[in-house]
Amino acid sequence: IGDLHEKFGREYMNSLVRPEVRSSVRKVIGQFTPEELYSTKRDEVQQLIQKDLEATLKNNYIELKATLIRDIELPDKVRTAIEEKIEAEQLALKYEYILEQERREAERKIIEAEAKARANQILNASLSTNILKDKGIEATLELARSQNTKTVIVGGGGEGLPLILGGG
Repeated sequence: IGDLHEKFGREYMNSLVRPEVRSSVRKVIGQFTPEELYSTKRDEVQQLIQKDLEATLKNNYIELKATLIRDIELPDKVRTAIEEKIEAEQLALKYEYILEQERREAERKIIEAEAKARANQILNASLSTNILKDKGIEATLELARSQNTKTVIVGGGGEGLPLILGGG
């Protein structure tokens, strides 16, 4: 303490520490954007200020144990602009996510449609005219058994199938 008082006087806080702290803070903060200071780089800023002050103050007989940044106050316009930018970025991310979901849903629908088309191709390949006529006859018989059916004309429909008149 004797050397410190001799070199800087009893008011070494005002003549050495405060000016060095201000200088270090300005130097380090100047390396970052306002957005970084306000949101993501606070710990890094604190560490850089700590290192810078440790080196400067150690040469002047002061050992710095810790540096703490309690609050970074930006002008209201800058703070508002940063908050709006962060909000806009979050909104953009949300819309990108929604678009990706829509793309995946479109791909799913395409795959589903392709599968149905393939199933129809396979089904059509296995159906013969005789099988279709047999199914038509079975359906006609079911309709003929219904209480609502009144008249069945055999061979009057297309493809030689029975024709049912007067349902109802």
